[in-house]
Amino acid sequence: MLSGRKRYRCQAAFTLIELLVVIAIIGVLVALLLPAVQKVREAANRMKCGNHLKQIGVALHTYHDAHGFFPPGGITEGFCCGTRSKENWAILILPYIEQKNIYDRYNFNAFNEDPTNDWVRRQPVPIYNCPADIQLNQTLRPESGPGSGLQYMVGSYRAVSGKSLNGWRSFDNAEALNMDQGWRGALHTVWEARGLFPERLTDVSNGDGTSHTLMVGEMTTKTHLSRRTFWAYTYTSYNQSSTIPQSRSLLGDYDQCVAIGGEGGSNPCKRGWGSFHPGGIQFVRCDGSVQLIARSIDMNLFSNLGSIAGNDPIPNWP
Repeated sequence: MLSGRKRYRCQAAFTLIELLVVIAIIGVLVALLLPAVQKVREAANRMKCGNHLKQIGVALHTYHDAHGFFPPGGITEGFCCGTRSKENWAILILPYIEQKNIYDRYNFNAFNEDPTNDWVRRQPVPIYNCPADIQLNQTLRPESGPGSGLQYMVGSYRAVSGKSLNGWRSFDNAEALNMDQGWRGALHTVWEARGLFPERLTDVSNGDGTSHTLMVGEMTTKTHLSRRTFWAYTYTSYNQSSTIPQSRSLLGDYDQCVAIGGEGGSNPCKRGWGSFHPGGIQFVRCDGSVQLIARSIDMNLFSNLGSIAGNDPIPNWP
């Protein structure tokens, strides 16, 4: 042993080059895994969103079993625009989606926009939210109508009120009185004093059939959030949309839809559909099954799926 000298142990360590190589490999692996993780997340969101629609479909059928007819898309005893409304389909099925506590607080003797209904209008209902949607569980002010200055809770799903050529006339208010009644949907506006009644399952079965008629679908937008869905707001298009034979009505981007332009101006955008699923937009049909509809669908065919008429061309579903 040498005296007077210190002994040093040789310690293994990464060189700078080795460390950079490891970091680069990790970066490559993360880059490869991220798309797969994103696809799994999107698939999970779509599945959960479809499950919500399935539960809504069951609730609508349970309501029909209890009352003998489907709930109205909304009760609006007057024409667009500005007419005050009453309850809508999403409010009426609350007891059937385990939300009776909210239902019991709604004042059916008052208008939807009255102060007595303020608490109900601002309540989050998990089943009315698609997890792929943006800015959920918050209240916003709708852009138009008698409730435009009030706070409403956002939602992701709208009733199919019927089909419309360009959105100028739709089945979400009393303008439906001046439309071809064969174009009405399963959940349209109701004004019984003027002959607009809720639909029965037999009305749909004897028409296009329950498996070829859409009942509720996704509607969200990445822009202009004051035009998105508000589940408790009955006024015209905020809880109902139409099947319109214009592809821009399926974009899920209100501003882009308006910028593209076309017949009906902004009305097909107000009464459009949209989702953040890459494959398309999900709907629950009148038979209770859920269908993903691609944005590339023939728009005349899509338009026909919104009505209960018995003479529309229909697709061959898988």
